[in-house]
Amino acid sequence: MKHSEEKYADPPFPRDPRGRPDRFYRTLERIVPALERFSAMIGTMSPPPPVDRDLDVTVARVDRPAEGVAALTLQRVGGAPLPAWQPGCHVDVVLPSGQVRQYSLCGDPADRGRYRIAVRRIPDGRGSGEVHALTAGARLTLRGPRNAFPFARRERYLFIAGGIGITPILPMVRAAARHHTKFRFLYTGRSRTTMPFLDELSSLASGAPGSRMDIRPDDEFGPPSAETLVGDVAPGTAVYVCGPPPLIAAVRDALPDRPDVALFWERFSPPPIVDGTEFEVELARSGRVLRVPADRSALDVISEARPDTPSSCRQGFCGTCRVRLLSGPADHRDRPTGGSPRREEIAICVSRSLGGRLRLDM
Repeated sequence: MKHSEEKYADPPFPRDPRGRPDRFYRTLERIVPALERFSAMIGTMSPPPPVDRDLDVTVARVDRPAEGVAALTLQRVGGAPLPAWQPGCHVDVVLPSGQVRQYSLCGDPADRGRYRIAVRRIPDGRGSGEVHALTAGARLTLRGPRNAFPFARRERYLFIAGGIGITPILPMVRAAARHHTKFRFLYTGRSRTTMPFLDELSSLASGAPGSRMDIRPDDEFGPPSAETLVGDVAPGTAVYVCGPPPLIAAVRDALPDRPDVALFWERFSPPPIVDGTEFEVELARSGRVLRVPADRSALDVISEARPDTPSSCRQGFCGTCRVRLLSGPADHRDRPTGGSPRREEIAICVSRSLGGRLRLDM
């Protein structure tokens, strides 16, 4: 996987019959900040449950819901209930080799007895290749769940998924149908044979009157246009999109200047570096100095010199690539999840320098 870049747009106030902002919600806007400040002063009664706990699980079954996709059903060793989760959550999966990868939970949050993840096989991908080689009975360690793609309650939804991007979206569609909330779900992919979980979608739209599913494989309909993706989005709609970068870019470009629409997205590949500048990193333990070009990440450059450098999401949220920053003006661009602080560390997959050399404890 995968995560994570997200954008949240504030929803509009409900309107009264004369079109004016509802007085009750305007009042809430004034008093909520004060309540938050008061809550911060008195603290909480108990700390939130940790998300970095290790969960020992076994692979209960392996399914192949589409060409090149493995779906793993995971159960806790000993049979105890698994931690609760919400649509949009993912888990850190520690594979038998020690590699760590992030995968969205795509099962049913109401089922505490099992988790489900689905992984597309990537050519030359070490993590996905190891997952696809797993069989029933294999032992894994999970950390989480974490949520970098939260599912917000709205009056209507537009869900857009591209290929394996359905994994975080499917539980959201299921939740919307369960709450009888109107939605449209547009699912794209190269072909039906490569699009997992098609068999689970047919019954979901019937649970929410006025909802609909649009299954649009490229080999039948061609790549979707911006108009096909977004169309005439009604005010108050929450748009959730997950898939390859071109899909996310098309949706974002199709929704400029829409404060009445909340847009949430998650990508499965590193974001492009569009505003980088060249800088240097010093590996303090060896004294080696490496030049990081403007269009590359520090992780890419360091991994060439040290192939065993740990990494996973490459998008600045999982923390696998964080190293201790000894000195230098860091430009922190990560989005740590689960309340994990940066402290004196730096995520070398996305963070850069504000000008000058970064000295790392490597």
